[in-house]
Amino acid sequence: MTMWRPGGGAGVFDRRLLLGILFICMSGMVFPVMNGFAKLLGAEYSSLQVSWARAFGHFVFILATFMPREGLSVLRTRRPMIQFVRAMMLYISNLCFFFAVVFIPIADAAAISLTGPLVVALLAWPMLGERTNAKRLVALGCGFAGVLIVIRPGTELFHWASLFVVASACCYGVYQILTRKVAGIDSPATSSVYAPIVGAIGMLAVMPFVWRTPASLPHLAMFCALGVLGAAGHYFVARALTYAPANLVSPFQYFQLFASVIVGYLFFADLPDAATWTGAAIIMASGLYIGWSQTRVER
Repeated sequence: MTMWRPGGGAGVFDRRLLLGILFICMSGMVFPVMNGFAKLLGAEYSSLQVSWARAFGHFVFILATFMPREGLSVLRTRRPMIQFVRAMMLYISNLCFFFAVVFIPIADAAAISLTGPLVVALLAWPMLGERTNAKRLVALGCGFAGVLIVIRPGTELFHWASLFVVASACCYGVYQILTRKVAGIDSPATSSVYAPIVGAIGMLAVMPFVWRTPASLPHLAMFCALGVLGAAGHYFVARALTYAPANLVSPFQYFQLFASVIVGYLFFADLPDAATWTGAAIIMASGLYIGWSQTRVER
């Protein structure tokens, strides 16, 4: 493994960690655009149809990308049950998020979804054997307190749809943990193919009851773009978790918040208020501390 010592000093940094961080930041650039399209479509179409289109487009795009080169071997997995549960977690996460953003601004939803890395940090010990300590548990508590600041339960600014984003973040955290469990066992291409399979195939039986034909070419283009953007984003996540531990790269998903603010402003003229920024800052600080402390242990 290639190692780099900055300035020839004692500090050691693995270049693979840099690659993992780069890929997770790339995912943070494409997901907000996908969410913006989902919010636009969710105003006129069922959230079930929108989330199915995202999963089906992802599935078709990934198959078209990898099958010509790898053939049916891309479907070969040594952990079918983990891949199935992982796909289920991803579909539920997307469905909850797409439903929620119809009612709340994208930037607010993105801020709440920052709890995903905290869920990863919480579950990394029992599920991955990546040990934690009391300081990290305190940081987790502070992070979830930041979520309460963003959601503001008990006030007139509270919106019940925020709870669906919390559920989405929890499911996505489990999805990332399971992605890490199959990383190095199944290829990133195989994991990318299986990620949308529950939504793409399993939800076909529901589509006749909620289907509405796209009313215009822009709507059709956005439906198609959901799958392409989702496929690219989750492939980047799979690559990131191949290069680096989940609890290290996960905090860098916070880059997605700033991209979400830009998308929310350009698409809907929405900007987060001071409480949202405050809560998001607390969540990010908690996650970054957890990632930093884990890095020190590994060094």
